[in-house]
Amino acid sequence: MRAAGRGQVLPRTDCPAFPSDNVWNTPVIGLPVDPRSGAWLAHMDAGSTFLHPDYGPGGGASPYGIPWQVTARHPKFVRVHFLYASQSDRGPYPFSAATPIEGGQNASGDRHAIMVDPATCVLYELYDARFRPGNASTAGSGAVWNLQSNRLRPATWTSADAAGLPILPGLVNYDEVKSGHIDHAIRFTAQTTSTSFLWPARHEAGATSNPDYPPMGARFRLKASFSLPGSRCARACQVVITAMKTYGLILADNGSNWYFQGTTDRRWTYTMVDQLKQIPASAFQAVNERCLMIHPNSGQARQPGTAAYERACARP
Repeated sequence: MRAAGRGQVLPRTDCPAFPSDNVWNTPVIGLPVDPRSGAWLAHMDAGSTFLHPDYGPGGGASPYGIPWQVTARHPKFVRVHFLYASQSDRGPYPFSAATPIEGGQNASGDRHAIMVDPATCVLYELYDARFRPGNASTAGSGAVWNLQSNRLRPATWTSADAAGLPILPGLVNYDEVKSGHIDHAIRFTAQTTSTSFLWPARHEAGATSNPDYPPMGARFRLKASFSLPGSRCARACQVVITAMKTYGLILADNGSNWYFQGTTDRRWTYTMVDQLKQIPASAFQAVNERCLMIHPNSGQARQPGTAAYERACARP
């Protein structure tokens, strides 16, 4: 959901998922197609791949999706020891035995842990998170974000994902879908990326220097001409499609091609996710969002309808 001047408001909090003029919350309808769009799509197998929602119904020991937690208003903070300490925020973190872990407590995958302190509107994200009593908890990396600020991480720093970006603001959230609109870009993955990154990304995890492979931070927009009839794509499906046309997808991590992420939520239904598997990756274009950037170390973006946007982003 969206509040005037604040961008999307996180469910169960009064906290924005960054300001309304943050790049995550900025429409990309009018941006030009990136010159490397065709090459990037080809190297992501767009011609033979359909999108895959990486979330859905499920529970028990291995819930599907990325969970997140609204902490108590006065949570207990602990020290976390990081594998990539030089690129991690020291914390401390409101991490506990009760913090949900991606894939469940016994998962062997990315094991993301995401926590929001509702009293301070600070977002805490961990990768490969493992809680241990005392100050013995560990993680691969960790990042702390002021949700009311546009400040980016230092250049070349990772976060809880490979692009050095926050995870939570790019997830498809059940409450947003039910409200009838998603007001932000959506996080997704690609199997092979280049050894470069584009604003607002801060880090790369590429396997090749070939620029025909997509870089971290690349943004993709669903073509306006794409449509699915209501009989095959109900209201929840249409909400996600509209978001992909308006805000697009941001390449944020390595993984299966064209998998986009959502929150763990027992309210998802198979219909709500299965209908989205009809979207062909070939219906997307990479867009050049360089003109949105105001400062390379800030996620603040020029907004459509403003004079600054028209000067910087108007097509020749």
